[in-house]
Amino acid sequence: MFLSVFDMFKIGIGPSSSHTMGPMVAAARFLDHLRGLSFSVAGLRASLHGSLAFTGVGHATDRAVILGLAGFTPDTYDAAQAEQALSDIAANGWIDAKGLGRLSFAPKTDLIFDYDTRLPGHSNGLRLMATDAQGDVIAQETYYSIGGGFVVTEAELSAPPRKPTADFPYPFETAAQMLVMARDSGKSIAAMKRANELAVRGPIALDQGMRRIWQVMNDCIDRGMTAEGILPGGLQVRRRAAAIRAALEAERGLNLNAPHTINDWISVYAMAVNEENAAGGQVVTAPTNGAAGVVPATIRYWLDHVPGASEARVGEFLLTAAAIGGLVKHNASISGAECGCQAEVGSAAAMAAAGLAAVLGGTPEQVENAAEIALEHHLGMTCDPVKGLVQVPCIERNGLGAIKAISAASLALRGDGTHFMPLDNCIEAMRQTGADMSEKYKETALGGLAVNVPNC
Repeated sequence: MFLSVFDMFKIGIGPSSSHTMGPMVAAARFLDHLRGLSFSVAGLRASLHGSLAFTGVGHATDRAVILGLAGFTPDTYDAAQAEQALSDIAANGWIDAKGLGRLSFAPKTDLIFDYDTRLPGHSNGLRLMATDAQGDVIAQETYYSIGGGFVVTEAELSAPPRKPTADFPYPFETAAQMLVMARDSGKSIAAMKRANELAVRGPIALDQGMRRIWQVMNDCIDRGMTAEGILPGGLQVRRRAAAIRAALEAERGLNLNAPHTINDWISVYAMAVNEENAAGGQVVTAPTNGAAGVVPATIRYWLDHVPGASEARVGEFLLTAAAIGGLVKHNASISGAECGCQAEVGSAAAMAAAGLAAVLGGTPEQVENAAEIALEHHLGMTCDPVKGLVQVPCIERNGLGAIKAISAASLALRGDGTHFMPLDNCIEAMRQTGADMSEKYKETALGGLAVNVPNC
């Protein structure tokens, strides 16, 4: 099992990695599929299923599919160009696809929200189709957006795991294996993860890539702490991060602050990210968009408030966090549509707790303990976004997730790493809980807070 740090941390756009980034990537992949055909196509169609249908409008899934078919990708997304493209497609009824020519596509009729048909592979399913001049489907592919921006076809989802294309020096697939390898090698989790990364890319590319990840994360925090106004989507949720930051800045130096005020700083860093995400801004999946604020907030807390912290060690934090996130994804899920928010904010908190414990000098056993504590205390958390928007309860939930992560790291560092519940068992408990969880509570906005909202 190898999931790169660049798999767990992807630069993209809000508001959702599974509902926005994933469908956009799927549409781009479908265009590549069509370019490889021996015959020409005349038009395009798409249908959204399961969670993509129920919360697709709130997550901008329809926009993402259209833009993906128009050639846009999350990592190179330009907001102004995207808005112009959407306007042109709606007005003209066609998409100018590179290498395929002008293809008919009328968003109101060719993009279908199918609320009745849940595709068998995953709740986040979409079908993309190509038609001939008469409107008959002549090519189609089913894609599943499985969380964190990861996309697989129906065939890929059912295929046996592929053998690694590289030899990794530390091929751990469980936390138990990871700890044994750490003890045998004398290396930290970050050092083992770095050695695995170097099997597929050079050190300069690795370090530059991680610096880029942190730069985008940090810029997102800064943007979110200055932006004001109402978030899009109709809930009339007002951005709060800027006002909270201003109040905290004003209180500095007054010697009146209670110790718990640090929690407000942690929360404001996370909320700033998720307000940006809700507005469709540039974020980093960590491991998803819905949980994008937890890891950056924890890093920013460490850099801004912990003596001795150094930006030179952010890569160590990210590598450690990615190792934990990879274990969760491999053995359970990071998808809210599969396992609820325990798989998103819970996974993010485990990753952040592990990363913080590592840079604070924790042993591999203490790092594993920190991750377990953070994940354990998110078990059972549902994904119930009001109106299908990644706003309520998602924005505040990231703040509390970061606070839990920091508390988990601190608690783990007070011990020697020995503890009752192994991380592997906690991950399995999350998987089982997600399997038992009603579909109402897995990103469909059909239960929980989503159906218990004020009447006025």
